[in-house]
Amino acid sequence: MPLIIIAIGILLLIILISLFKLNAFLSLLIASFFVGLLGNMEPLKILVSITKGVGDTMGNLALIIAFGAMLGKIIENSGAAYKITHGLIELTGIKRIQIAMVITGFVVGLPMIYNAGFLVLIPLVYALWSTTKLPMIYVGLPLCAALSVTHGFLPPHPAPTAVAFIYHANVNKTLLYGIIVAIPAILIGGPLLSRFYKNMKNEPPKELFIAKDFSKENLPSFTVSLLTALSPVILILIGALSGIFLTQQNKLFQLIKFISDPVVALFFAVFISIYFLGIRQNKKMSELMKSLSTSVSGVAMILLIIASGGAFKQVLIDAGTGEYIKNIALGFHFSPLIVAWSIAALLRLATGSATVSCITAAGISLPLINGTNVSPELMVLATGAGSLMFSHFNDIGFWMFKEYYNISIKQTFAVWTVMETVIGLVGLIGVMLMSFLV
Repeated sequence: MPLIIIAIGILLLIILISLFKLNAFLSLLIASFFVGLLGNMEPLKILVSITKGVGDTMGNLALIIAFGAMLGKIIENSGAAYKITHGLIELTGIKRIQIAMVITGFVVGLPMIYNAGFLVLIPLVYALWSTTKLPMIYVGLPLCAALSVTHGFLPPHPAPTAVAFIYHANVNKTLLYGIIVAIPAILIGGPLLSRFYKNMKNEPPKELFIAKDFSKENLPSFTVSLLTALSPVILILIGALSGIFLTQQNKLFQLIKFISDPVVALFFAVFISIYFLGIRQNKKMSELMKSLSTSVSGVAMILLIIASGGAFKQVLIDAGTGEYIKNIALGFHFSPLIVAWSIAALLRLATGSATVSCITAAGISLPLINGTNVSPELMVLATGAGSLMFSHFNDIGFWMFKEYYNISIKQTFAVWTVMETVIGLVGLIGVMLMSFLV
């Protein structure tokens, strides 16, 4: 019966999102309520469960998402993303342009959600296609691979961070392990895969080929742009490494642990960006604050979707379905990593949303951690890798790639869907290999 309840809940979620085109936030809340009813929970208890799930999730994530949006907006408006791209190309040369695009996507993608990073950087792909005469897919696919991996695998992105809290994983370690897994996933899904599409001829849509103009004398330097974009990651990684070299009783460790907390790291990064990418570039404080306000309003729906995902997770737990799944999975002796990856992949295929798939799969897979020695950090990465699989018509990323790269639906399947699936599979392989070490 518990499996049937989960199946009905997920089916309802798929129907509401895919068939009725209902917003994922509302769909998750409706599905949560029906799962509770099917689990013989009283309506008032379902409401308590939903509000608890929302509160617990937002208590951990609201500031992280808000600060990340602020940092991303300043990086976009200041021209720092533009400077990072062209600075890396100057360092690597045209022959290694793909490496430059990978690094750009990784650096810019860390503080920005995928859709925002894609829209910020696509004009640079057009410009490089125009000046280098290289195929657009060859130039742009490494960038998309890096953006996708940071979106699916790595804190402080919303979904991986939310899942880290669900699994009670150490966010610092998750980022450290995630970077190790991300490197081969990006290189195989980006530069290596793009070589198969070198003969694909496509041009930017005429109505979309409008590059944002930046006055070069007003741009921040390459070093300032790069270090500012990476500042929260640097602080978080310092915290992860400090646990290896310092004891927990050490006062320096306590200070580093505070500074490297994702909320504090992003808080400092916002002020670093305000100064170096704003005030030092002669921007008015009122202009900067208006930009920050716009950035937070832009992620409001993402916050609500993640909150409702937390509600769905809590109802599953309170209805007793989680414990039932745990017992079944332990009986089959499947690795919790594979189970979490598979659930996320199936949800991604059905709903199209990597964020919804990741968080929902985490709620279903959470009980599998108890009683096993599986690393919760690797569970985060396995769930994130699964959530990137099988992108197709119901994924907005699919249509963005098709329209901005001006290719057919068949070509979008051959390039975008294959890239996402390759990243998801390489991610799973990387996680399984790391499970022998961690």
